[in-house]
Formats: sequence, structure tokens, C-alpha cells
Amino acid sequence: MQTIEVLKQALSSLDPTQQQQLLVAGSAVAVGGLLTCYYWVYQGTKTKRIPIGDGWWGAGEKPQSEDEKVFPFQVQTSDEEIQDLYDRIDRTRYTEPLEDTGFQYGFNSTYLKKVVSHWRHQFNWKKQIAILNKYPQFKTNIEGLDVHFIHVRPPHREGQRVLPLMLVHGWPGSVYEFYRILPLLTNSLDSLAFEVICPSIPGYGFSEAPHKQGFDTLAAARVFHKLMERLGFSDYYLQGGDWGSIITTNMAQMKPECVKGLHLNMLTNKLRGFGVLFSILIGRYLPWLVGFTREDVRRLFGSVGFMERNFYEIIRETGYLHIQGTKPDSAGCGVNDSPVGLAAYILEKFSTWTDFNNRDLEDGGLERKFTLDDLLTNIMIYWTTGSIVSSMRFYKENLKTNIDNRLDNHTGVYVPTGLAAFPNEVRHVPHRSSARSCGSSKAAKWPPRGM
Repeated sequence: MQTIEVLKQALSSLDPTQQQQLLVAGSAVAVGGLLTCYYWVYQGTKTKRIPIGDGWWGAGEKPQSEDEKVFPFQVQTSDEEIQDLYDRIDRTRYTEPLEDTGFQYGFNSTYLKKVVSHWRHQFNWKKQIAILNKYPQFKTNIEGLDVHFIHVRPPHREGQRVLPLMLVHGWPGSVYEFYRILPLLTNSLDSLAFEVICPSIPGYGFSEAPHKQGFDTLAAARVFHKLMERLGFSDYYLQGGDWGSIITTNMAQMKPECVKGLHLNMLTNKLRGFGVLFSILIGRYLPWLVGFTREDVRRLFGSVGFMERNFYEIIRETGYLHIQGTKPDSAGCGVNDSPVGLAAYILEKFSTWTDFNNRDLEDGGLERKFTLDDLLTNIMIYWTTGSIVSSMRFYKENLKTNIDNRLDNHTGVYVPTGLAAFPNEVRHVPHRSSARSCGSSKAAKWPPRGM
């Protein structure tokens, strides 16, 4: 009876339009309840793990034996490489932007000229290479591919626990995005420090690109498990964002006994159906009924409504995904041949994905969060390795079939998992939904006890 009285009070506080909307939502309550029961039954039938399998992505046939040596690697350049870059920059043909457009049409060419001028006259690639080589880098051949990785060990401190941690990047990022956090993880004066391994996804940066079709997140997850095993680790922690979040999630689904904890800064919510629809319909008005927090409501609905924020905005900002998921080699020809085109293509994502409001600014707000040298270092990793096309193909390999039929989409995550949800994420996943996606009804503590 008390619940009914609360519902009555909540309904009386709404205006007639909101009451009508709620009545429409209310008609789905019974169905929603049944589907919720079905959902929990379905959760119980989920596969506990993904088969590890095996693969060969090198050129030609798989040899009888594989070279498992780990060898040092350093980034290098030449005067000829730098001069070729300058020559291409000098031949760039620009298109004037429309008036008062900011970044709404993509990278504003007025500001692009400023970025390119810095690149041509102030940016020092040799200096940035010295920074890249600051941390120990290696390569090793796994499934026919030379896999690049950074491996940083903390200095020995008496009584300090050291936990192995793998960090996995996404697109259009690289291992360079971890450079500022590495000292915080590895050079801690506290009782806990991390031994950090940062691999480049095959086809990205300094890792060799697959020579055969089909290299997806599941293949990357298996390769990275083999990397950790080759380095002598039997259990370890994982962190991933963007593609890295899916790869590390797949790693947890493949070998949960090896993954002591998983941390993500992007979550692909796999919950679908009328239960989710019911939460969306009623969540703005009675958030507590569907497990939404006030912050969930603010991020999901905002001032523009759910459809605008979570559907139309996503459609407007995922054109790249449709291109890369269908014909990556066609679009890749242009950005692989033009350094300025490559910079515009990648840096626009750093602008918009930092904050959608940056689209209204002529400079895209880029230098509010980043330095041009840092941004251009990431561009140079793609440019000097010629890896933009192979990195774009990763979308094709993961989206060429119905993702609903992928085994990982029907497999739970049964390791302690944490999720970082920052204020301006492209897409917000409610806390309750994230817990369900990870096979849990509550958030996990980090790091878990027992390791």
C-alpha cells in the first residue's frame, strides 16, 4: 500500500502531458515485468566462457614451428622520411570553410592551417621519438604477426606489491595515449605498484598488420593472452577503452581464471528488448522504479530528450564507422597518402569525442585538453607506419557479420569489473545496466582482495 501511495503522489506532481506519456509507458509494465523475468532466466543460460581457439595471420602458410623470441624495439626515423612529410604538407590543397560552421562540417580548415603550420615549422619529430623511446619497447611474433608492446617495470621497493596490468588502446589512438599515466602506475611510493604492458593492436602503429581476413577483437584477445603468457604472467589485470574495452572484455570471457580484474572506460551495453524500452519510457519520470540514478537521468535525457541524445546524435557522429565497417580501403587511400588529410580525419574525433559542444568552436576546443605536439605525435605514429588503412579494416572485420550472433555477445563477464563513466561520454550506460552486462548486480571494488 505504501508503494501505491508513493506512485499516486508521483503521478499527481506531473502535468497532463507527462501523465499521458506515463500512461503509455504504464501499458508496458506487465509485459516489462514478464520480460524482466525472462531476462534473468536468460542470464542464467549465458555461456560462461569463449573458446580460445587459434589463428594464423602472417603472410603465406603457417610454418611448422614459430619463433617465440622477444626482441627490443625502438622507434626510428630518417631525414628522408621527414622531408617527404614536408613535401606533402607543402602541396596540400585546402577548401575554405563555410561561414560560422565551427567543426559542424568536420575539421575547420581555417584552424587546420594553424595546426599544419605548427606541424611544418615547430613540431620536432626526432624530439618526440626520444619521448616515445623513453620506455622499454619490444616485439614478438604471435600467430604470424610481429606484435609491438611497451613493458614498464616499477623500481624495486621493499614490501611493495606489484601487479601486472595490461592497457589496451582503441581507434584512433595508440600506445602513446598511456605515456602520461605510466609514471603514476609504475613509480608509486604507495604499497601497491603496477608492472604495465601496453600492446599495439595488430594493424595499429608499430604492430604488424594482419595479412588475412577475419582478425577481430576475439583474435586480438587471444593474441594478447599469448603475449602475457609469453612474458611469464599467469594472472593479471586489464584496462581498455574503445576497441580496447571490447578486446579486454573478450580476454576476460576467454580466460576468466587469468583475469583478476577488468577496468573499462567504454562499455558496449548488450541489453535489448522491451525491458530496456520500458526503462527508457518510464525512467525520466520514475527513475527509482527502473534503477536509474539522478545522474543517469541527466546523461540519458538531458534537456534534449532521449532520442536526440542517444539516437540522432549517434547517427550524426558515426559516419566514419559505416565507411570503415564497409569499404575501409577506399577511404583509406586518401588519408594514407595525405598527411594533412590524415590529421584532419583523426583530430576531428579527438575534438568531438571530448565534448560534443566542441563542434560549435572554430578550433574544435582541441588545445583546451591537448597540446598540438601530443596530438601530432599520435598522427605521426599512424603516418610513419602507414597503418591508418589496416586500423580502419578492424571495423570491417568486426562488423562484417551480425554482431548479435557473435559468441561474446552471449557470454557473461565473470571477473571483478569496474567502469569509468566520464561526464561527456559519447554514449552513457546506466550503472544498473553496466552491472547486468558484467554478470553482476553490484559494482566491484578495485583492486579486488586476494591478489
